[in-house]
Amino acid sequence: MENSVPNEELLINITPQETRVAVVENGVLQELYLERKTKRGLVGNIYHGKVSRVLPSMQAAFVDIGLDKAAFLHVSDLLLTEEEKALPAARYSDFPDITKLIHQNQQLVVQVMKDPIGNKGARLTAQITLPSRYLVLLPETQHIGVSQRIEDVAERERLKSLVTPISQKMGVGFILRTAAENVREKSLTTDAEYLERLWNKVNERRGYAKPGDLLYEELDLATRAIRDLVHPGVDKILIDSKENHHRVKKFVGNLVPGISSKLEYYSGERPLFDLYNIDEEIQKALERTVQLKSGGHIVIDQTEAMTTIDVNTGGFVGNNNQEETIFKTNLEAAVTLARQLRLRNLGGIIIIDFIDMHDEEHKRQVLRILEKAINKDHTKYNISNVSGLGLVQMSRHRTRESLEHILCEPCPMCQNRGSVKTTETICYEILREILRAARAYEAQQIMVIASQNVVERLLDEEADSVAELEEFIKKTISFQVEILYFQEQYDVVPV
Repeated sequence: MENSVPNEELLINITPQETRVAVVENGVLQELYLERKTKRGLVGNIYHGKVSRVLPSMQAAFVDIGLDKAAFLHVSDLLLTEEEKALPAARYSDFPDITKLIHQNQQLVVQVMKDPIGNKGARLTAQITLPSRYLVLLPETQHIGVSQRIEDVAERERLKSLVTPISQKMGVGFILRTAAENVREKSLTTDAEYLERLWNKVNERRGYAKPGDLLYEELDLATRAIRDLVHPGVDKILIDSKENHHRVKKFVGNLVPGISSKLEYYSGERPLFDLYNIDEEIQKALERTVQLKSGGHIVIDQTEAMTTIDVNTGGFVGNNNQEETIFKTNLEAAVTLARQLRLRNLGGIIIIDFIDMHDEEHKRQVLRILEKAINKDHTKYNISNVSGLGLVQMSRHRTRESLEHILCEPCPMCQNRGSVKTTETICYEILREILRAARAYEAQQIMVIASQNVVERLLDEEADSVAELEEFIKKTISFQVEILYFQEQYDVVPV
């Protein structure tokens, strides 16, 4: 049975521009969800799509759902549910040729599994699901599944026995969510009837829809958070918008009346997120280095291919036993990086380089602590054993952009390299460019326009080099500071 987390709060900050939801455990920010009015997420949306291109070599197709980029549909998402794909028998090589299943210009109903990320379009599935508080509707099958987080065998059987008659009556399948644990039959029936009405509306729109039409739009972030994130361990739900508090309260009353007492309107003068230092924690989550209380630190580097996490002892000297110092640093790092993965919403392949440990028991304990810490994660993940090189490889399901990708953009100063050329390097580039310009143009003077730091170095440390170059090219070199230029930007102008 899933253990509830004590002292957990859900903070919902709503402005006309964006909605932010913070999950706080024991006063510490654990997860952040953000949705902007100009760019709402698409995961969960159902569309009437049209196949624009079939790729037999990739066993996939591109589907037009009315977005700027065609969305991606793999053959596995045509045939199998998420549960079936997790089974050992679900091997890609066993799938039939996709050209025998769909063809170009074919119209079909699809659902977004992953938002467009970077240059990639949305990821689709033809296996439609509709979630509510306790159940997930599977309209294309009569399969009954139970969340793996509900571990008690007797409870799993009880839930199945309650939902099976409902499934047979409606002719659909269901997955019982973690929140369904210990829930009464009446609540499950109410949930199932709500989902049936929702699916009937989708089918009704489907009858007159055109390719690219939206058949069902997922709930906004505030109500979605109430539906998906609230569990028995959540003590309080605070919303700082009076209008939205009334709206969410109505939603809660209709769908999950049992949590109405936890819902509160926050009317304090101090901003809700300031009260819990959320904005400060968000700023820290955008930094590359995370300090550990022991004096050590972890370094997180996010690339398109994978995320790497390096653990260092830093200033932590501990006791005289170096192995014990390393062990304690790795233990603290395991808990910290599990939180950082949730907070930063890092997905895909993740490589963790713990400090080398010689004791096999220490390695096992660090891995156990990591697994225990990351078990709180709502997102699917998979952790491997420590490799021969001492690396821990893991994967975390990615359905939406990371926190950094939402809040930041590529640095114009360094073209997203994460570094800029030194003033010394730029000065040498400029000296070479002056030589090229002197040979190419019949000018008496060469003017260099550059940033303050670069010009100062040219007139100071590089003054002798400039004088020698003037003597060599028989032309005067002058300098002008442009305050709007960044360090790597300069112009060499024959005058």
